[in-house]
Amino acid sequence: MTINYADKLISIAPMLDWTDRHCRYFHRLLTHKSVLYTEMVTTGAIIHGKMDFLQFNAAEQPVVLQLGGSDPAAMADCTVRAAERGYREVNINVGCPSDRVQNGSFGACLMAQPETVAACVKAMKAASPNTVVSVKTRLGIDEHDSDEYLQAFLEPVIDAGCEHFTLHARNAWLKGLSPKQNRDIPPLRYDRVYRMKQRYPELHISINGGIKTVDEIKHHLEYVDGVMIGREAYQNPLLLTQFDGLFGEQHELNIEHVLEEMISYTDAHVLTGGRPWHVLRHMIGLFQGGPGAKKWRQVLSQQGPTAVDARSVIEAAYGEVIQARLHFAEKVADFANEADVS
Repeated sequence: MTINYADKLISIAPMLDWTDRHCRYFHRLLTHKSVLYTEMVTTGAIIHGKMDFLQFNAAEQPVVLQLGGSDPAAMADCTVRAAERGYREVNINVGCPSDRVQNGSFGACLMAQPETVAACVKAMKAASPNTVVSVKTRLGIDEHDSDEYLQAFLEPVIDAGCEHFTLHARNAWLKGLSPKQNRDIPPLRYDRVYRMKQRYPELHISINGGIKTVDEIKHHLEYVDGVMIGREAYQNPLLLTQFDGLFGEQHELNIEHVLEEMISYTDAHVLTGGRPWHVLRHMIGLFQGGPGAKKWRQVLSQQGPTAVDARSVIEAAYGEVIQARLHFAEKVADFANEADVS
């Protein structure tokens, strides 16, 4: 099957405590085409919080704000504020299964309240007509595990004007499983996501859940409009460098350039009163699976939390990577020589 990737989408999932603005800046250096998402931000934090929860760097674009809430007026207010700050899309969280989120009446528990989600979509679109309003949801909650239940949630939301959905291909168990267990124990049902795209061909549907390789991405894109990568993108950032090639953009990775960019970015963050560790912690997985990955992690983990500048830590850690690569190359050469002799 020939796929027109120009019509497809790869995105990095919103992940609480992970995909903050520092992480997103780092990820943007590794992929130019992928869509980035903020951590989930609640309407209460935006409207009443003392911090600037909408802050992002222009270099992150395209970036989507993921919003947690269930009050249509508050959701509309936050959508207007987001649009004024430069966000072009706001995504409604209907997937998070944590107790804290349930107590706030948003996240996965909203699957049982499609009319509420529909009212939020309608209010958000009316308040900011040029902003794309999308929804990220699970396939069902608890024992409600059927195509019919998912369709009963989707259809009122579609009728309210939502055309963009990301379907995390698992049920959410609100009773009996922790958020961590909800990421692994409910079985993946990619087939159900594919069927939703077949049933609603006019919608833009992305798939999420357990996807780790470019080959898997290619497979899913035969059936849906987009693929969202979660934990693998964070834990193995170099995976992101393979994404742009699907869109015809050759991304020649210059790792030294990336490191220098991150040093400059971190220095700027420190000048505003931040700590290097706020940024460095997102880079721990950079060399995952390659020579020196363990040493890189060790140096960043041991020196990063108390560091006063980024350069000393990054240069020390990267020096270990270079030494490991040289040692690996020597072993490969010795093996080749032994093979030639034999």
